[in-house]
Amino acid sequence: MNRKVWLIIGLAVVIAFATTVILSDPAHAGKLEEAIAKTPKGTGIGMIDPAASPGFMGIPGAPKSFLLWYILWGIWVGWIFSSVGAFGGIMAGVGHITVFGLADYGKTFKDTNPTLNKLLTDSIRVCNQYLVGLSALISSITYWRMGRLVMPLALCLAGGGILGAYLIPVLTAGKINLSSYIGYFGIVVFAVAGVLFYETTPAGQASRKRAKAAAKAFEDANIHKKQGGAATVHEGVQVKSWGLSKIVFAFYGVEFSFNPIWPIIGGFVISAISAFIGVGGGFLYVPFLTSVARLPMFIVAGTSALAVLVSMITSIFTYMFVKSVPIDMLLIGSELIGIFIGSLLGPATSKYIPEVWLKRLFVVLALYVGIGYTTKGFLGYSVFPGM
Repeated sequence: MNRKVWLIIGLAVVIAFATTVILSDPAHAGKLEEAIAKTPKGTGIGMIDPAASPGFMGIPGAPKSFLLWYILWGIWVGWIFSSVGAFGGIMAGVGHITVFGLADYGKTFKDTNPTLNKLLTDSIRVCNQYLVGLSALISSITYWRMGRLVMPLALCLAGGGILGAYLIPVLTAGKINLSSYIGYFGIVVFAVAGVLFYETTPAGQASRKRAKAAAKAFEDANIHKKQGGAATVHEGVQVKSWGLSKIVFAFYGVEFSFNPIWPIIGGFVISAISAFIGVGGGFLYVPFLTSVARLPMFIVAGTSALAVLVSMITSIFTYMFVKSVPIDMLLIGSELIGIFIGSLLGPATSKYIPEVWLKRLFVVLALYVGIGYTTKGFLGYSVFPGM
C-alpha cells in the first residue's frame, strides 16, 4: 500500500480519535467524577486515596504502567488479530484485566461502590474494542489488497452484527460486575477452544476437504514456493455470482458458495456475544467461517476483520455516546500505536505459517485464557498462575 493511502488512514484515525475525546469528555468525566465522589476515602481496600497519584482514567491510586508496555502489548494484539482474524479482543482483554491489573483493582469496589465496579467493567470492554477496531481497519484493507477477503460474506456478517452490537451495550451497560464479566469471558473462550480442537481431529478435518484444497493451493504458491511455470488459476478471491439465496466465489480455483441468511444470523449472534464481553468477535467469526462456511484460514482472517470492524464501530459508539462509558485515552492512544505496527506485521508474516500451526496457536491460547478466567470469575481464583 502506498504512503498516500496510509497517510489518509492515519489522518482518519487521528480525526476520529480527537472527535471522540472532544465530544465524549464532559458527559464521561461527569459520570466518572460522580462515581469517585461516592467512593469511601482512605487507604484501605475499596477506598480511594485523594493524595495518591492518578492512574487508570485519572483515578487516584489506580494502576498505571510505563507507556512502552502499552505499545508492546498493542503490537502483540495487532499481530495475532491480523494473523488469524481473531483473538485480538481476547488478548486486549487479557492485557487490561490481568497484565495491567485493572480487574483486580476494580473488584475491590464490589462492596464499597458497586457503581464504580461496573463502570470499570464497561470501560475495560470499550478499551478492548478500540484496539480491535483499529487492527480490524488495517487488516481489512491489507487483506482486501492481497485478495484474501470475501467481501459479500463479510458484508452479510456485518449486516447482522450491527443490531447485536447496538442492543447489548444498551441492555447491559452499568449492570455487569467485574467478577461476572471475567467468568463469562472465560466460558465463551473455553467453548470456542472446544470447537477448534474438534477441527484438528480426523473427523473435523474430513469435513473440510474443499477448504483444505484451497489452503493447499495457497500454501504451494506462497509458502512452499513450488518451482514451475506461471499459475494456472487466478490467485485470490473472485466473486462468481450474487443472489438472494446463493452467493458463489472462488479462491485459488476452488469454488465455495453460501446462503446469505446464515451469515446474517450468525453475525447477529456473534456480535451480541462479543459486545457483551467487550471484544471484537473474531474468536467466534473464525470457527463460524472455518466450520460452518468451511473456508480456509487464509481468507478467514480478512473476512472476519471487516465484519469485526463494523461491529466495533457500532458497539463503541453505543457504549460511549448512548451509555456515556468513560475510557482512558492515554492508555488507548499508546496501545493504538502498537496495534498499527502489529497489524502491518500480521498479514505479512502469516502467509509463511502453515494453516495448521495458526489454528494450533489459537487452540492453545483459547484453552489457557478460557480455563483461567472461568475459574477466576466464578471460583475467585485462577487455576493458572499470573491470571
